[in-house]
Amino acid sequence: MDAKVSNEPVADRQFTITRVYDAPARLVFLAHSRPEHVRRWFGPKGWPISKCEIDFRVGGEFHFQMTSDEGEVGPPFGGTYFEIEPNRKIVYDNGFEAPGSGRFQVTVLFEEFDGRTTLTVTTLFDSVAMKDEYLGVGMAEGMQSGFDQLGDVVEDLKSWELK
Repeated sequence: MDAKVSNEPVADRQFTITRVYDAPARLVFLAHSRPEHVRRWFGPKGWPISKCEIDFRVGGEFHFQMTSDEGEVGPPFGGTYFEIEPNRKIVYDNGFEAPGSGRFQVTVLFEEFDGRTTLTVTTLFDSVAMKDEYLGVGMAEGMQSGFDQLGDVVEDLKSWELK
């Protein structure tokens, strides 16, 4: 990650969301790794992904853009995958694609126990000010909405697996 070095404590620059899905880690991971699944859940309800390009490998990039149900087009954003451990962990950076835009690092952990998966997503911002800015414009609510939709995708994957 090409982040600026901050003197602010890491804990003050982090934001974490945890969800539990009634599915094995491999299915929750699968929903994160393929464009046909990601486009169904990523982002807030009412703002589906209209551009979803994923090169899911270490060093690979992703490029997304959302378009509201009313046709409003959001700014393009994307990042690079730094670490991928199948069914366990994904680490990538993210940010708007406009020159000079800030970046943040996202760590996604998949922990399976008794067929259920705890998904922990930790976002590390360059600064507390950047964290406050993103959370102030609804990032947390958008992520929660996306994770609600992820639950639907994971349920579909479970039913497809049973066929």
